[in-house]
Amino acid sequence: MKLSLPLTRSFRQRLGLGLMLPAAILGAFALPNLFSSAKAQTAGSAMTVSSDIQEANTQTGVVTARGNVRIDYPARQIQATSAQAQYFSKERRIVLTGNVYVLQEGNSMRGETITYLIDEGRFVAQPKPNRQVESTYILADPEAAAPSPASVPGFNPKPALKNPESQPLSTNPPTTR
Repeated sequence: MKLSLPLTRSFRQRLGLGLMLPAAILGAFALPNLFSSAKAQTAGSAMTVSSDIQEANTQTGVVTARGNVRIDYPARQIQATSAQAQYFSKERRIVLTGNVYVLQEGNSMRGETITYLIDEGRFVAQPKPNRQVESTYILADPEAAAPSPASVPGFNPKPALKNPESQPLSTNPPTTR
């Protein structure tokens, strides 16, 4: 038995947009390389965007997330927060604006506007007027590594246990009479 309902053209368009919009947002943000390779379609390359409001313009290919934006991109170990994020699908770039904080592999960056160029894996940061961008980088420096106490010659963490005949050290200074 086939059931058909008379639907107006306007209702069909709204229904289609309602079904397409979540897919457009997920397709634009969650899988930026959706059709480039089978590897890109795995769960490891998904990017999650959470915000108060999200909208997509299918004609321009721009997806906008506004209000308490949080981005998680585990494949590139990126986490970010901002007031707004825009994904430009044609240029494959994400522009974060408004008190932006980006964390990647322990390195962090703060600024008013930070652009992430997806294909280059590069961030470009801009400050508020008359302010600066702040970045913190973790640097590997094998020469600056502090030696462990056990490797220091003559180090004895428990002298009373190593030499049972020694007397406990007094913390009071000697008195003279």
